[in-house]
Amino acid sequence: MTMPDADDTLRAFPFIGGRPCLDFVATLGKRHSVPVERLPDPAAFGRWIVEAGLQPEEPMVSLEALAAARTLREALYRLLACARNGRSPDPADLAEINRAAARPDLAPQLAPSGTVVRTQTGDVASAVLATISRDAVLLVGGPLMDRVKECENDDCSLLFLDDSQARRRRWCSMERCGNLAKIAGYRSRNRDSRRNP
Repeated sequence: MTMPDADDTLRAFPFIGGRPCLDFVATLGKRHSVPVERLPDPAAFGRWIVEAGLQPEEPMVSLEALAAARTLREALYRLLACARNGRSPDPADLAEINRAAARPDLAPQLAPSGTVVRTQTGDVASAVLATISRDAVLLVGGPLMDRVKECENDDCSLLFLDDSQARRRRWCSMERCGNLAKIAGYRSRNRDSRRNP
């Protein structure tokens, strides 16, 4: 059995944002230190589409579609940062997001099994970006925006929707950054107790 290397673990897609647009923004990780590009090539974007549950089969993605996805992702990140901090968004970012949101998105369909699937017969990548953009528009313009937070781990930049009852969630997830914070706190307390017996 081969163990995944650290690079594979860093590039794994985190789906812990609670909204498609937040999960999409997370395809660039560690924004505040050494950024980790989780969409290094068109195939990675195709994999993300499937893993996000937006399509059942990996679509063919062009280099142009990948470039459009990365451009939109950064516009979304800046829009969300402005909304979180009560600042006006950049008009160019708004234009980019609204342009993507205006395109045909993935159509929800009911499968015979009773599950909802999303379909698109044309340009799947463009439809995925439209779906993500519409999700961001509804999030930023709706009542849930004040629940969008950034993970408090200094090495993490993931955004998430705080759906905890008390609205005190601090970490993108307890399995990721919350556990790291607990370990760091434990080690710090142990060091302090050894220095001051």
